[in-house]
Amino acid sequence: MRNMSTLSEVERSGCLKLLKLLSDVDLFSLCDTVTNKMIAAENVTEARETILSFSKNAEELLKRKKVHRDIIFKYLAKEGVFMSINIEKHQLVKRTLELWSTEMAAVKEHIQQGTDDSAERRRKRTEDDTSNVETDYDCETLILGQQFCSWFFQLLNSQNPLLGQQPQDWGPQHFWTDAKLRLFSSAGSEQMEEFVGAELVSCRLLALTKEERLHFSPNLEANGLKALTSPHGLVLVAVAGTIHRDSVCLGIFEQIFGLIRSPMDNNCWKIKFVKMIIRGQDSMIGTQTPAPALMYSSSDLLMLSTQ
Repeated sequence: MRNMSTLSEVERSGCLKLLKLLSDVDLFSLCDTVTNKMIAAENVTEARETILSFSKNAEELLKRKKVHRDIIFKYLAKEGVFMSINIEKHQLVKRTLELWSTEMAAVKEHIQQGTDDSAERRRKRTEDDTSNVETDYDCETLILGQQFCSWFFQLLNSQNPLLGQQPQDWGPQHFWTDAKLRLFSSAGSEQMEEFVGAELVSCRLLALTKEERLHFSPNLEANGLKALTSPHGLVLVAVAGTIHRDSVCLGIFEQIFGLIRSPMDNNCWKIKFVKMIIRGQDSMIGTQTPAPALMYSSSDLLMLSTQ
């Protein structure tokens, strides 16, 4: 007997967007699972419609193994909901259901209150808001920025002997040969340092953790990180965070990276330039420090790519 779906129109629309992010292999496998192999879909469109028809509810579909954590993460990012890169799947499922519940409530509000003109104004405003989000936060680039910062600071912090970690593979190989570093620090006195060349840039950044024993805690939430692609293909990643030594918070930092793919190194991303600002503050021991927000606009970052 066929299971009748109880998906609302909002949930159905959201689930369809999610399914379009699946690979064809995972999509057809999910179709087999949902239908117990009773229906063989002939194409991806039929597979998606079959999955939606045979799913009892949205939560059941979201919890399916083939609907991977990264798929839900990417879907939420496309919808303008930016989550921590380390968040677990069950939390992403919960947030997605909350999003759809909010949208359903908004639809009911439209029906109860709106005239046609009012509804059209709301629709236009939503489209404008979505357009702005897409301009400032390209989903793929934002995810790249989060992944890069997570990798970079984990790698850099592992060099700090106070943390007792096995040092990871830090070195000039992660930078372009003509890489540049501009380091401005304001902790008591102001100081500006500039370095050119992969070896020098790598050594100066390494000294921050290995010799100065600093630990960097980046804010990878939406208000602490921005990433975009310049017209010339340079990916700009800006992040804010706090600086610690042992249990003491020493201050905050803002860091901007310029990334370019290297065709000579398996097309991996390498660092072209780094601009870093460190601001000291009164030391705080054993207290929760608010995650600093990033103040750069998209236009600010694009200007930096030409300097």
